[in-house]
Amino acid sequence: MKTSRRTLLIAVGATLAAPSLRAQTYPARPIRLILPYSPGGTTDTPGRIIAQKLGEALGTAIIIDNRPGAGSTIGADAVAKAKPDGYTLLLTSTTHVHGAHLYKRLPYDTLADFTPIGKIAAGPYVLVTHPSVPANNLAEFIALAKSQPGKLDFASSGNGSSQHLFGALFSSMAGITLNHVPYKGSGPATQDLVGGQVKVGFLGTPIALPHVKAGRLRALGVSTATRAPQLPDVPTLAQAGVTGYEATFWLGLFAPAGTSPDIVTRLSNELNKVLANPEMQVAVRGTGMEVTPSPPDEFTAYVRSEYDKWGKVVRESGAVVN
Repeated sequence: MKTSRRTLLIAVGATLAAPSLRAQTYPARPIRLILPYSPGGTTDTPGRIIAQKLGEALGTAIIIDNRPGAGSTIGADAVAKAKPDGYTLLLTSTTHVHGAHLYKRLPYDTLADFTPIGKIAAGPYVLVTHPSVPANNLAEFIALAKSQPGKLDFASSGNGSSQHLFGALFSSMAGITLNHVPYKGSGPATQDLVGGQVKVGFLGTPIALPHVKAGRLRALGVSTATRAPQLPDVPTLAQAGVTGYEATFWLGLFAPAGTSPDIVTRLSNELNKVLANPEMQVAVRGTGMEVTPSPPDEFTAYVRSEYDKWGKVVRESGAVVN
C-alpha cells in the first residue's frame, strides 16, 4: 500500500511538472516559420529579420517557409493543421483577418484555429495621387472625386488586398466613389500609378517614399492615427479631414490552436526581448513600420477587434474573392 501510494505521488508530481519541463526544454529542434507571402515582399523582409534574431534568442534555427497565394490563406491553412507543439509558427499580417470575410469558404477558422503569440510591428499606408490629378491636398481631392463619381481610377495590389480595403474604408468615410482597378501585386500597381495610367492608390511607406520625394507621386495623407516618421509633413487622413479614419498594416506571430501556454509564454517573452533591441527597432523602421510588441492576451483582443472592423468594411464594400 505504501509503495503504491508513493508511486501515485511520483506520477502526480511528474504530471504537474510536465508543462514547466516542456518550457525548459523547448525548443529542442529547428522551428518552421511560415510566411504566407512571396519572398521580398512587405511582410517577408521584416519577417526574415525577426526570424533570425528570434532564433538566436531561442538557441535554435528558424527556417523560413514561404507559402504565398490566395491572400495569405494557403500559408495560414498549413499552420492551422500543424501539430500544436511550437515547431510550426505563422508570421502574417492584416490580411489574416481580411481573408475570413473575403472568402466564402476557408478550410480553417481565423479566430478559433490559431493562438496569437504577439504583435510585432505596425505602420501606415500612404494615400497617393499622380501629379496630374488637380488636387494639392485631401480636401481638394475629395471635392474633385465628388464632382466626378467613379471617374478616378484607384489601383490596388488585388481584390481584397489591404490596399483595396484601406481604400474602400476611405471612400466610404469620405463619401466618394472611386473606380477600383485591381492588379496582380503592388509592383504593377505602383508602376501604373507612377506612369499615370491610374491616378490614386494606397502604398506602403517604403514604396511610396522615393516616388513622393522625387515628385512622381503626391502624398495626401497616411492611414494611421499618427503621422509616419518617414513623412513628418504629411498629415494623417483623420487630420486632413476624414475624421475617425484609421487603418493600420500590422504583423503578428501565431501558433496553432492548442499550443501549450508555457511554449506560447516562452515565445512571447523572447519575441518581446528581441523587439526591445534598438538595432531591431531601427531595422524594422527601415521597412516602413514601427515595433509594437504586445503580450498574447492583448494581441488576441486586438486581432478580434480587427476581425470585426474589417468584416464590416468587406460587407459594405461588397468585396468577394471566390
